[in-house]
Amino acid sequence: MSKAEWVALGTLPGVGGSTLRRLLARFGSLDAILAAGEAELLAVARIGPRTAAALRQADVPAAERLLYQLSNEGISTLTWDDADYPTPLRELRDAPPVLFVRGGWTPADACAIAIVGTRTPTPAAAQAAARLAAEMAGRGVSVVSGLAIGVDTAAHRGALAAGGRTLAILGSGLHKIHPRSNADLAETIAGQGALLSEWHPDCKPAPAQLVARNRLISALSLWTVIVESGVAGGSMRAAEFARRQGRVVAAVPGSAGAEALLAAGALPIDVQNQDWDALAERIRQTKPAPAGAPRQLDLPIP
Repeated sequence: MSKAEWVALGTLPGVGGSTLRRLLARFGSLDAILAAGEAELLAVARIGPRTAAALRQADVPAAERLLYQLSNEGISTLTWDDADYPTPLRELRDAPPVLFVRGGWTPADACAIAIVGTRTPTPAAAQAAARLAAEMAGRGVSVVSGLAIGVDTAAHRGALAAGGRTLAILGSGLHKIHPRSNADLAETIAGQGALLSEWHPDCKPAPAQLVARNRLISALSLWTVIVESGVAGGSMRAAEFARRQGRVVAAVPGSAGAEALLAAGALPIDVQNQDWDALAERIRQTKPAPAGAPRQLDLPIP
């Protein structure tokens, strides 16, 4: 199965990891999927006319041209066939079939903490996110976030200032950095960590994509920390994804969302009085819970 075939199919609208797994189970290979007729495709569970039509129009030569262009731009493309595809993502039921990467995901990034929160933090929360990120990154724990303004930006900047690694998971393609105000930050992250996206490089941001990236943020991290949040929103979704994936959920006390998580069993992080060495070591010793055995909490995604 060629990388171009992966890109041609894996970047189609409506064809995510779950869909591609069903197609592979039915047809056995990407070649066979590409050669399948409409009736054969419609016989696969949850494949409707629109998705079948998209599959029939998959353009492998265009994908080959895209791969050549991306290689010249220093963007790597990882698929399920690649040994260096991140193991934590491979284990997801809806793992992205294709992952576009600027910078590099390294084995050291398996020890990571996600730091997320509101786009409109109080000054104290922004400072807490930056300090938490700096203290962890300075101790060899990679910092994962979503490049959004607010808490995400503070976390990325804190990790960079400490000389550590940080990963930004995008809800858009790598050619469409969102928000544009963080374009320079994205460039810096690519040089001291990585930008990762499951979307076609020319894909613009969309609300559903910004939500979907939260499952990747949490999956790549042993702990997910909510610094400041209301009781609904993207960071609370990240917490729920983390719980379902068997990751540790933690929160900085003070905001309504964080207090709800703490009441439901999340671990508290006191940024002002934290033993940073002990926290970093605790993260390093954390093992994800087995699939199907959520670690904490029982909060529905709002």
